[in-house]
Amino acid sequence: MSRVRTATAGGIARITLARAEKKNALDQQMVAALLAAVRAAAADESVRVVVLSADGPDFCAGADLKALAAMVDAGAEVHRKDAELLGQLFLTLRSLPRPVVAAVRGRALAGGTGLAIACDVVLAHEDASFGFPEVNVGFVPAMVMTMLRRCVGEKRAFELVASGRRLAAGEALELGLVSRVIPGASFDADVERCVADLAERSPDALRITKRLFYALDAQTFDAGVALGVQANVEARGTAAFRDGVAKFSRGKRDA
Repeated sequence: MSRVRTATAGGIARITLARAEKKNALDQQMVAALLAAVRAAAADESVRVVVLSADGPDFCAGADLKALAAMVDAGAEVHRKDAELLGQLFLTLRSLPRPVVAAVRGRALAGGTGLAIACDVVLAHEDASFGFPEVNVGFVPAMVMTMLRRCVGEKRAFELVASGRRLAAGEALELGLVSRVIPGASFDADVERCVADLAERSPDALRITKRLFYALDAQTFDAGVALGVQANVEARGTAAFRDGVAKFSRGKRDA
């Protein structure tokens, strides 16, 4: 049975975690399938936005602990390759030149929270919950810390990974883990509106915006401004910018 389901229509690529019986836990096969799906979306020029969601009541329970237990005595190189595969998925989501929206219902824990915050926009159902419970089983949330620190800051991030406590959607929003919390009654409709809105935006503008947004992480202030200059010039050369400025100018003259 496939662990991931994909569909593309109307400029929207939908990637669905399809392992509900395991709470969509991440094993090596599922991570590999997700990585292949994200890469396929990146290669499809018709795609304007990617949506990541899940079957069943939970988004993702994190790593498949049974799968980890089965390889516990494997050598360090085997564990390294397993971790690197998940890292490559996170990197590919960030480098994908289209916005990626995570639609999160139920629990998104450990690597499941990591998978959500690797996306550009996180839309959380009002009943969603998040957390990094790895410490409870003597593990470390190593693969998500880089993203977590950027989302919530140093002190809050450390408290979350050290305590392993679970966050309700409202607190996750306050801390900066999610973009919006949506009432359950309108969740599906609101997610679709958000995705459709992104799909209508200029692909070039969103591509340049996303590239610059994450490139700034490793820059000094001066270098960040310089990158902004480059992105500004590139954006001014796009057809969408020329059309937008022309329409605005005509509107001002007609006013």
